[in-house]
Amino acid sequence: MVLIPTGLAPWTLDLFVLVNLVAVGTTYLWAAGRVTRMARAVDRVQPGRRRWPLGRTLAFLTGSCLVAITATGPLDAWAHQLFWPHMLGHLIIMMVAAPLIVLGSPVRLTFHNLPPHGRRVLVRVLRSPTMLLVTRPWFGWLLFAGVLIGSHLPPVMSWVLTDHDAMSMIERPVYLIAALIFYYPLIGDDLIARRPAASVRLVSLGLMMIPETVLGMVIHLSPVVLYRPYADAAASLGVSALTDQHFAGALMWALAMVLDGLWMMLAAVEWWRDQVRLTARLERAEQRTVSA
Repeated sequence: MVLIPTGLAPWTLDLFVLVNLVAVGTTYLWAAGRVTRMARAVDRVQPGRRRWPLGRTLAFLTGSCLVAITATGPLDAWAHQLFWPHMLGHLIIMMVAAPLIVLGSPVRLTFHNLPPHGRRVLVRVLRSPTMLLVTRPWFGWLLFAGVLIGSHLPPVMSWVLTDHDAMSMIERPVYLIAALIFYYPLIGDDLIARRPAASVRLVSLGLMMIPETVLGMVIHLSPVVLYRPYADAAASLGVSALTDQHFAGALMWALAMVLDGLWMMLAAVEWWRDQVRLTARLERAEQRTVSA
């Protein structure tokens, strides 16, 4: 099997995506720096004021860079001709870039940079019925699974593969939005009106393995080529379209389980930390009761 045959375009450059990602990253860095500067000013009067954590900044910027890698460069150039780079791009956006962006806590950072009136507006938005619905774990799960499976239906995939704008302007943004909605209430400590219980977060992440595994198995085990554009492209490149498809399915099947396992581990660690904090509060309350 030749994974990268000769004749593939070596690189593509999407200036629209790059300019927007640079603008978003620059804005995030400015906002994080502003929070840190405000914390230092307050720290002179109220020692112990927290700066914006470096880990959040690194997570957000890493996630943004991964989005750029899928939208411009070799993966984007090859995605219309081979299935496995297309699938790898899906996995990077939905299961690595999106959760890293969530771990960057962009909503909390926005809150810290808003004036008092803006903060009140943001809180009202987070507490609105629409946001309370969107941040329900079952809603994010259905949206994520629906986008994942629906985008791999042969008619939808064929349309995306024959229209470059559909892939860059519709498919990838939809992947990113669906994944952000799914992970937002489940990992990290971003500002949210109603965070699900730790057990619910862990189970929700685990249940996502079901559609990912089923889809990967169907693609990997299919005895026929599911997407005609890839069959035509493979013939022109002199590679096996079915082998390419099987490898793409294996990527989804195996990598999705590994990545989901990592985010489940993170959710489990957060659950453990919550229990430690709860135990500490109960012990302090008991000590105050005994002292009284």
